[in-house]
Amino acid sequence: MRTTSSLICLILMLVPLVESAAQPKPAEKPIRALLVTGGCCHDYSRQKLILTRGISARANVVWTVVHQGGTTTDTEIPLYRDENWARGFDIVVHNECFSDAKDPAWVERILKPHREGTPAVLIHCAMHSYRTGGDQWFEFVGLQSPNHGPHFAYKVENLQPEHPIMKLLPDNWEAPKGELYHSIKLFPKATPLGQARRISDNQPQTCIWTNEYGKCRVFGTTIGHYNVTMAQPGYLDMVARGLLWALKKNPDDHFRATDEKTNAEILKLIDAPLEELKPVPESME
Repeated sequence: MRTTSSLICLILMLVPLVESAAQPKPAEKPIRALLVTGGCCHDYSRQKLILTRGISARANVVWTVVHQGGTTTDTEIPLYRDENWARGFDIVVHNECFSDAKDPAWVERILKPHREGTPAVLIHCAMHSYRTGGDQWFEFVGLQSPNHGPHFAYKVENLQPEHPIMKLLPDNWEAPKGELYHSIKLFPKATPLGQARRISDNQPQTCIWTNEYGKCRVFGTTIGHYNVTMAQPGYLDMVARGLLWALKKNPDDHFRATDEKTNAEILKLIDAPLEELKPVPESME
């Protein structure tokens, strides 16, 4: 009798555990990302679609896109007039090109939410923006780049193949078309992850890195001038994993691999007619 009672008690104790195990885990909240784009010299109308669709295929990200400034180099875009411009977002992706927006007070308004903890992803011409004459912007970037060389297909060397951002990438790969930025200074809290060699003298130039700025993490790459480079599956894998890393999320746990059909759809955006492209949801243009 005592044995039977003990067995019943054991079963009653296990029932809540079985029920708990059977309950599905609550759905993870999507990452709220802001893409800031616009300015000189790049096909931002297509790149905003390549980036948002390509990254969302690899991670649970919902987007707000701000595409402002036309094709100018000096516009102080309306977004940043609000000192709380980054409020409500988990991360900001900067793919903009405003080299001649030089007012230090204006740049401070952009930097403040990052320094206070909002992580960032920086792509290509974001590194050539906001040149105030000092290191104000470059300290956030983690790298100083003064210019770029000729356009050519350059080989990227993976400097840290075990890093969570870089581990899916080969030891070497080619940017099919490129505009290699020259790098003259790496700041103390920056860590180089990839490099490519300058065509003029074969000197290595940092083109992929991470940085720590204030309370935030930053992932940066100067690769991404041409749509054909940005739409490559390996490039989007890298940027998506960089975004997760900046958020302090383990890319191995939150990254999802894409299939050939998805990759083919993104590749179609390289030169798709703009009038046929659907706008990005939740965009502010």
